[in-house]
Amino acid sequence: MTNSLVVLLSSFVGLLGLATLVHGLVPQADRHRPSTPAGPSRLQRAAHAWRGAPRRWRMLVIAAVIGGILGFALTGWVVLLVAVPAAVLGLPWLLSTPPNRELVLLQALDQWVRLLNGSILTGKSVGDAIRATRRQSPEALKPAIQTAVSRMDGRWSPSDALRAMADELDAPEADAVIAALMLASQRGGTGTSDTLLGIAEATQDRLRAMREVEAERAKPRIVVRQVTMITLTVLGVALVVGGGYFAPYGSALGQTVLAVLLASFVGSLVVLRQRTMPRRRERILVAGQS
Repeated sequence: MTNSLVVLLSSFVGLLGLATLVHGLVPQADRHRPSTPAGPSRLQRAAHAWRGAPRRWRMLVIAAVIGGILGFALTGWVVLLVAVPAAVLGLPWLLSTPPNRELVLLQALDQWVRLLNGSILTGKSVGDAIRATRRQSPEALKPAIQTAVSRMDGRWSPSDALRAMADELDAPEADAVIAALMLASQRGGTGTSDTLLGIAEATQDRLRAMREVEAERAKPRIVVRQVTMITLTVLGVALVVGGGYFAPYGSALGQTVLAVLLASFVGSLVVLRQRTMPRRRERILVAGQS
């Protein structure tokens, strides 16, 4: 009984320390302060990182650790002390939809180009239209547009400010739109509106294609998500109702086999997530090119 209690307490402290260490690796603003002869200890930094973590994240970590301890108490399987917290903390991320920055950025560019066209139809130049639309611009582009306006106010040409904006956004989708805007700003005249309309139509075509691709990528994720939830539910019920079926996993060899199986399953989820991530394409506007 004493040994079991020691194992439980040690596992709880170890898992809690691991969680705080992982969160503590995230860069914090106070880490850039000048070094002092007597800095805080690792334990103090871990405690500070834990206090600074979102409340929802801390509650999730505590629930995961408690779940691992309960799993060990019910089955005697040491591997559950790690497997249950890892599943609670890692599966939501592995089974979630990866963010598609390119799609969000292209949607914002489409909205911005239409705003620019409406402003240019009133007789403004590309540079003046950028200034006029900076407040109504999409949130994903607002910081870059504000910086471009500041540069133009600092006697940068609209073309140079747009090129610098493309470098900041660092996305081939933005390059295609900004390159056309650069040409429109250099040419000027009545053809600017037609150019922006062409950009908007091309952006819409690209958006439709990206949405279709994203819908196809979502299908295997949905299937895997459903299969994973069904599998975990069946295994959980089987452990409670028919624990004797899993008796071979109680031995040292069984624990090793179970750990390998779980690691293989997690590895397959990682590979699936990587396969469904959008591939990065080469940029059109590269720094140093004319």
